[in-house]
Amino acid sequence: METANEFILLANSSRFQFFLLRKLPSAYFSGVRLRALTQDICEVTVPFQWFSQNPFRSTYFACLAMAAELSTGALAMAHVYKRKPAVSMLVVKMEAEYFKKATGVTIFTCTDGKAFRDMIQAAVETGQPQVLTAYSEGKNLAGELVARFTITWSFKAKAVYR
Repeated sequence: METANEFILLANSSRFQFFLLRKLPSAYFSGVRLRALTQDICEVTVPFQWFSQNPFRSTYFACLAMAAELSTGALAMAHVYKRKPAVSMLVVKMEAEYFKKATGVTIFTCTDGKAFRDMIQAAVETGQPQVLTAYSEGKNLAGELVARFTITWSFKAKAVYR
């Protein structure tokens, strides 16, 4: 997957920070950052800071959701990047469970890269929309589970006009 590797190189550069600022400004200003990305795994961090806090002295749930969504979405973007035919992607459902207050850096990890690759390939081959439920776990720096998100994505190959 040469195009996925191209996206991974782009995502692991400072250009991705500009992408966040331009396309996801609330994530950028909340401190959401891409920590690591391969074809199979993505890690995204979100800090507890003034801009991401709630009144209970922890990270606001929406900031946690942004980081969890990006940990799945970056994997999806890597596998749709420059694909022919182009594939559209959309979040259609999200569920969350919270286990511990997020009072420091929370690291969200998604390991569903292979499932994304296979589902996107099925969307291209069949021409039918495909749905994938991805999982992202957020842990604090001590390795304790803070939150678990289930994010459902829909993929559809765009029609090729001649």
